[in-house]
Amino acid sequence: MDYIANTISNLASQSAITTMSIGNVIMIIVACFFLYLAIAKGFEPLLLVPISFGMLLVNIYPDIMAENGLLHYFYKLDEWAILPSLIFMGVGAMTDFGPLIANPKSFWLGAAAQFGIFTAYFGAIAFGFNDRAAASISIIGGADGPTSIFLASKLGQTDILGPIAVAAYSYMSLVPVIQPPIMKLLTTKKERAIKMEQLRPVSKLEKILFPIIVTIVVSLILPTTAPLIGMLMLGNLFRECGVVRQLTETASNALMYIVVILLGTSVGATTSAEAFLNSTTLKIVCLGLVAFMFGTAAGVLLGKLMCILTHGKINPLIGSAGVSAVPMAARVSQKVGAETDPTNFLLMHAMGPNVAGVIGTAVVAGTFMAVFGIV
Repeated sequence: MDYIANTISNLASQSAITTMSIGNVIMIIVACFFLYLAIAKGFEPLLLVPISFGMLLVNIYPDIMAENGLLHYFYKLDEWAILPSLIFMGVGAMTDFGPLIANPKSFWLGAAAQFGIFTAYFGAIAFGFNDRAAASISIIGGADGPTSIFLASKLGQTDILGPIAVAAYSYMSLVPVIQPPIMKLLTTKKERAIKMEQLRPVSKLEKILFPIIVTIVVSLILPTTAPLIGMLMLGNLFRECGVVRQLTETASNALMYIVVILLGTSVGATTSAEAFLNSTTLKIVCLGLVAFMFGTAAGVLLGKLMCILTHGKINPLIGSAGVSAVPMAARVSQKVGAETDPTNFLLMHAMGPNVAGVIGTAVVAGTFMAVFGIV
């Protein structure tokens, strides 16, 4: 009987129910809500499902992120900036840079969307964060999860890397919810209905030279951006050169999705109740949202100015795609434009600022690293 009693006692003491706090319950509810948004509503499920499930796991079994836990080793790949760089290679292999090459003015819209980053930087300083923490938080405004993780790890902000990564990926997933109200508020129905001229054809030679030239120019000016820009452009060169089809397929499919699984679950697993339910995390989430909203608004406003200067040839909606969420932000520009005029096709025009935003956010991250003397 003693053996049975001891066995039952041991099983009961090992149950997660006996050690679960109210905070854990709250985070489990949040994880389930995110899973609902991903599965039922289709909000970027490739990102939100692994993040949400990692959040669920760590709040039931915290030791999964302990030193010898499974997700601890996944997370080390985030800290070492390996997974963010591989994500960039996959994005490059999946993305057509043709719209940006065909319309170089898109670079200005991508640059304008970075305004949110600098707004959040000064906001974070005002909230009491040190300069390196403020830089790491502000990059959320680019809606670029890999760059957020990369910069936070390079600047030694591993203590807040989890909240930064979760905020960045959450806002990437919620682009279809956050951006449309801002876009509609800042544009008129007439502006949203503007039809843009078809982009010129881009030659294969241009597409091959573009990643090579960008890598050389950006890396010479800001060598610290080489891991991100280099991998982005390498992936795109795989795609465009036409002689490494196997590498293109691997980078854009198998490798990309393996990395998303590892990165998503490990990022989600940083959201234990103890680490996430505190004032610092709340500040980071709020600052990230403000940065993202300001970035969206800045892109649209510059789009309005360019619309005026070109006598109505540019639809301001494509400016919102200047944030780095590829290709989600470009799809939102298309969706909002089509709501005004179902025959309006803005997707390819919006891809120009969208790709420019990816490059721009990486450049801003490299600038912060150069300012703080990181090599």
